Amino acid sequence: MATIKQFQVTFDCAEPRRVADFWCEVLGYVLPSPPEGFATWADYDRTLPPEQQESAVCSDPTGVGPRLYFQRVPEGKVVKNRVHLDVRVGTGLVGEERLAALEAECARLIPLGAVRGLLLLADDDNESCLNMQDVEGNEFCLD
Repeated sequence: MATIKQFQVTFDCAEPRRVADFWCEVLGYVLPSPPEGFATWADYDRTLPPEQQESAVCSDPTGVGPRLYFQRVPEGKVVKNRVHLDVRVGTGLVGEERLAALEAECARLIPLGAVRGLLLLADDDNESCLNMQDVEGNEFCLD
């Protein structure tokens, strides 16, 4: 029998702290305190090799959701994500009520730097969802 494992989702970024702040707001996650012995994350970063500096982490304060890790990479995003997050804001809702929940969340996220994408309306197999992009162009869905 397989063992259930914890996992984290890792984002490659140009500005890890900016992307982490965005996702904390989207998901209600929190940034952890800096490691013991360091007053700030910037103090800690100065102890790391340059390519590892300014990484960021955010986590579910309830401990239920996966940890998110944001690491600086030199290359920019050039193609569509092969994996994306579905932010479940319309669970259990259908029709106009679901669309209203998706639109309300979209309106909350745009001032944070999100970009609205295509609204996919319900069909015989799927409920409506709204494609979005985060502050660095990573795709995600409001579902």
